[in-house]
Amino acid sequence: MGSIFQFKQFAVDQQDCPMRINTDGVILGAYASADSPQHILDIGTGTGVIALMLAQRFEDATVTGVEIDELAAHTAKVNFTASPFVDRLELVNSDIFLWNPSINYDLIVSNPPFYINSLHNPDARRKTAKHTDVAFFEGLLRFVALHLKSTGKLQIIVPVELKDFLVSMAATQGLHLLAELKIRSFDDAEPIRLILSFAKTQIIEISSEDFVIYRNRGEHSDAYRQLLKPFFLAF
Repeated sequence: MGSIFQFKQFAVDQQDCPMRINTDGVILGAYASADSPQHILDIGTGTGVIALMLAQRFEDATVTGVEIDELAAHTAKVNFTASPFVDRLELVNSDIFLWNPSINYDLIVSNPPFYINSLHNPDARRKTAKHTDVAFFEGLLRFVALHLKSTGKLQIIVPVELKDFLVSMAATQGLHLLAELKIRSFDDAEPIRLILSFAKTQIIEISSEDFVIYRNRGEHSDAYRQLLKPFFLAF
């Protein structure tokens, strides 16, 4: 695969990014939403693909991508600059635990590293991109609690087994589960990922929906095709 991934309205160069475009990221970029967001933050933007997708979807929003890896941040900046949304995109090369933004956000999204307590990748940059620990999520949720508007929303994509851990930890920061999207490879398969939506307002009934990626092996579902149709040339 070449380093350039061409979307309908923009292109993404992945040359210097330890984590390339993947299914988790594009589903989150196409699915995440908030009511008329003005300020959106993508934590761990990588190539910048999620930020670019959100800039395409929300024409009145400014979108900031924050990325700790210097080379990935440079690549994301190049991708932002080459896009038709350049005037509404900002790249911050920083560790979010050291960064103090001057505004609060209507929507915060993240496709974070999530292999907790697993065998770490020997490549240092891929290790940063793919692996984390409990302290990372504690810091992430603390950051979100400080910089999410009172009416804002956090949406994060994680493996199913992290749900209870994250819901419990989020509650300690005053963030409450609103909804979950259960992502399955096939209709009869167990969920492999969840998009969890959190807010500062607690609700009684939590929404739960299913999303299936494939109809058959090698053939995407109608739901996947419809969700990604505004972005993928193949659809």
